[in-house]
Amino acid sequence: MAYFAKINDNNIVVDVVAVHNNELLVDGNESEQQGIDFLNTTYKVDNVNWKQTSYNTHAGVHSEGGTPLRKNYGGIGFTYDADRDAFISPKPYNSWILDETTCIWNSPVAMPEDASPTKRYDWNEENLNWEVVVEA
Repeated sequence: MAYFAKINDNNIVVDVVAVHNNELLVDGNESEQQGIDFLNTTYKVDNVNWKQTSYNTHAGVHSEGGTPLRKNYGGIGFTYDADRDAFISPKPYNSWILDETTCIWNSPVAMPEDASPTKRYDWNEENLNWEVVVEA
């Protein structure tokens, strides 16, 4: 299954739709443009900005060893950055910094190394630090 993000005029993903891989085939090879043409025909539109996205891509890595696609899965609310050809999640906190290589937001202070399922931290934006919220 292939997935396509529908992007509005502000470069925000407003929908994600699945397309069977067979609809992408041109001479036996998958084509993003073929998928876009299929969507435009199916939805009877011609001015929609569609970009293929992958559930298996995160931080520029494909979880199953395939070719990563656009740095991250383009979920609803994500921004499509044409210059980077990447999907970027909404910024979680004002202080966080975008990693230009992975297009992932990082805190300005690294999470403590002792974080685990029994010791969980949450970011405190007011103090610009990680605070323990669960410790068993």
